[in-house]
Amino acid sequence: MVLSKILQFVKTRPQILLLPVFLFANYLGLELPIFLFVLGTWSAGGALATARYNLAGCGTQSAGLSFGGYGPSAVTEEYNGTSWSAGGDLATARYYLAGCGTQSAGLSFGGNTGAISAVTEEYNGTAWSAGGDLATARYNLAGCGTQSAGLSFGGNGPSAVTEEYNGTSWSAGGALATARYGLAGCGTQSAGLSFGGYSGVLSAVTEEYNGTAWSAGGNLATARYYLAGCGTQSAGLSFGGNTGAISAVTEEYNGTAWSAGGNLATARYYLAGCGTQSAGLSFGGYVSAPSAVTEEYTIAGVAGKSQGQIF
Repeated sequence: MVLSKILQFVKTRPQILLLPVFLFANYLGLELPIFLFVLGTWSAGGALATARYNLAGCGTQSAGLSFGGYGPSAVTEEYNGTSWSAGGDLATARYYLAGCGTQSAGLSFGGNTGAISAVTEEYNGTAWSAGGDLATARYNLAGCGTQSAGLSFGGNGPSAVTEEYNGTSWSAGGALATARYGLAGCGTQSAGLSFGGYSGVLSAVTEEYNGTAWSAGGNLATARYYLAGCGTQSAGLSFGGNTGAISAVTEEYNGTAWSAGGNLATARYYLAGCGTQSAGLSFGGYVSAPSAVTEEYTIAGVAGKSQGQIF
């Protein structure tokens, strides 16, 4: 039993295998350059007031925003780092939508109302108001950026469509190299990241956006769709999803390649997320029923040079 727990810990957190190197350096009195020694873990946060899946989110771990979901739902909730409270409802209830921005300046776009939607709404911390519609109505899409500089990409079809939002209207951006739906994203309008999804097969594809065009990034280690993500192009986080089975897999991106992070405590797909690689937030999703689970991701470590000072 103990051995199996140790093996599982190492499997989900392979970075621990680096620890002997740093301890030996300390013993020898050597100074080693360290890029970063990290151990990412998920812990329980406050549950959503309304369990939902196919929802979207934005913001940070201490100021998150969840909105929409299957039903379709118009529910919006705000997270303060401990618990969720009611926010202003979406004007148009939707599921399979995407979002970006912050808790006080959020953006929701696309989705399904029973029909494919191009609706865009802007949140001011209290209420949603109409924004400019997507040029191409889509659901199962992903997004990133801010309310005044948003990015939408992918979607049903599968679609390769990318659009850029300027705070008023959407315009065409460079198409994804691999059309996908059920993908996730993070980053900004000029430095975006798309990963996973379904392109006819489960996809591990990662692409990086430079404000004009997408180019290939390092593939996910585990191909998944209906996953979630957060962070930046050079420090991304992917979590959950479906591999043919519900997944708890978490991966961290360094701008070039993905590596294993700590698994979700509750495997889920159709979930949403927000925050950063070192302070992520996952919420909602589907297990055997709509989920209200919220988890917080943290990374413990130290950057710089070491003389064995690991923690």
